Amino acid sequence: MKPKTVLYWTLSAVLYLGIVIGGYSIYASASTSSNTHEMNEVSGHSDINDHEHSSNGTGAVSEVKVNVGYQDHVITIDLKDANNRAPQLEISHEKVMHLIVVSADLEDYYHLHPADQGNGVFTQEADLKDNLYKVFVDISPKDLAYQVSPVEMHVGERTPLHEGNQLQADTVMEKTINDKTVELRIDSLAANHPTTLTFVSKDGKPDPYLGALGHVVILDEKGEQFIHVHPASADATVFNTQFNQPGIYKLWAEFKFGDQVNAYPFVIQVK
Repeated sequence: MKPKTVLYWTLSAVLYLGIVIGGYSIYASASTSSNTHEMNEVSGHSDINDHEHSSNGTGAVSEVKVNVGYQDHVITIDLKDANNRAPQLEISHEKVMHLIVVSADLEDYYHLHPADQGNGVFTQEADLKDNLYKVFVDISPKDLAYQVSPVEMHVGERTPLHEGNQLQADTVMEKTINDKTVELRIDSLAANHPTTLTFVSKDGKPDPYLGALGHVVILDEKGEQFIHVHPASADATVFNTQFNQPGIYKLWAEFKFGDQVNAYPFVIQVK
């Protein structure tokens, strides 16, 4: 073979090899970038939900159907997806379900953790007096959109349509339950602005409860907007949230002292 021919084929082989290596590098780089983007979206979603669950004007569409009933002192919750299958639930603060039950007049408040009976059915014994209740099923379904919405539950004789509450904002932001006093300090109560709720315990630091130093549940006076918020850090009873509309709200701040969990009620006005 002539020297010129050998040189020609050698250069051709080198050029071809360069094209192959360059093409693979571009493909690998694009593939890695795509996977990183997907993982960042998932981890970011989890971090946000860890501090607050709400129906505070999110406009999300729920892909889980929730049915609630009460019979023989037992609350039954049935969860199904669009294909009538039980959704898989992720653990949030040590439980797969946080059940908030509040009387329509916002006087009676219960934070419960029903037992899983299988196939999307959960049950909880509860001795409730005759009344109309709002039930909030706080869950984190895997791979399904979900928004916490109130479900009406009648106990005893069917109560008349609830016309609304006449709540008045508290003027003294200090409450004592079971000899444990807690003071609420609020930096701002303006709608559509960040709000920091700081709870000061006058009788020592609360004990950890369900993976946090406390839990705060907030409802508007109609019992329709729901916010469940957790402390902003692991070592302080400071909670960050935001109110999308002005009005009267009632909140319950749950703190554990020893074996007792106290739910401190406060009524506030957002302007």
